[in-house]
Amino acid sequence: MTAPHAPDHRDGPATAAAPVLRLNGIGWSVGGATIVQDVSFEVREGEFLAFIGPNGAGKTSLFNLISGVTLPTAGTLALDGADLTDRPAHERARRGLGRTFQTSSLWPAMSVADHVRLAAQAARGGSYRVWRRAQRFTAEVDGVLERTGLAHRAAATAAALSHGEKRKLELAVLLVGEPRLMLLDEPMAGVSAEEVPALTELIRTLHRDEGRTVLMVEHHMDVLLGLADRLAVMHHGRLLALDTPEAVTADATVQQAYLGEGL
Repeated sequence: MTAPHAPDHRDGPATAAAPVLRLNGIGWSVGGATIVQDVSFEVREGEFLAFIGPNGAGKTSLFNLISGVTLPTAGTLALDGADLTDRPAHERARRGLGRTFQTSSLWPAMSVADHVRLAAQAARGGSYRVWRRAQRFTAEVDGVLERTGLAHRAAATAAALSHGEKRKLELAVLLVGEPRLMLLDEPMAGVSAEEVPALTELIRTLHRDEGRTVLMVEHHMDVLLGLADRLAVMHHGRLLALDTPEAVTADATVQQAYLGEGL
């Protein structure tokens, strides 16, 4: 098993490049309570790193630290070699870090196309006036909706979408900004069993066909085992293990963290 603090190096061109993301001893404490402690790892260009762990293990808190929603109280964080440890979320977003959240933040009465168009305007700049929206970013919006399987729902409001379609729309909003690093926080949460395969295939396409670098928190182990290059296990705010899916799921210490049950 690879030690949690040891970068995982593999043969190939990516090993010679600076990592897309590097965490060194990242921690977060509030009111004397330590929520995340001494987490270190690197993520290479085009890698898919999945995070698992019991509820309350610190997975979402770690994503908050990476995305800038929360600033760390210990350690450092670098994106493409640039130290962003104390930089806010909007600056990290401008540098190519995009994120989805467990809870949907869509506008119920706004159309699918307008959600993506608004995100394109935020990413590229331009007027937000209603009479200009229809004339800007049309090709980008159409392209993203096609890629995410929502072209036929362009005129529908977010309220009219199924939960799986809402998750696809959240990905579409993220993708129109062309993020260099995508953080997906439990994208399958609330999605029906019938919609999970299509959403999984979309995420697989973004990673393998488009070469997106992805970090993902998810409780569906069957989904992660078909997507991830490496698994990171969080437990009590620490990084318990970091290795290939095969090594992690066979590790006795990891299984004990899941109440003695095999993964």
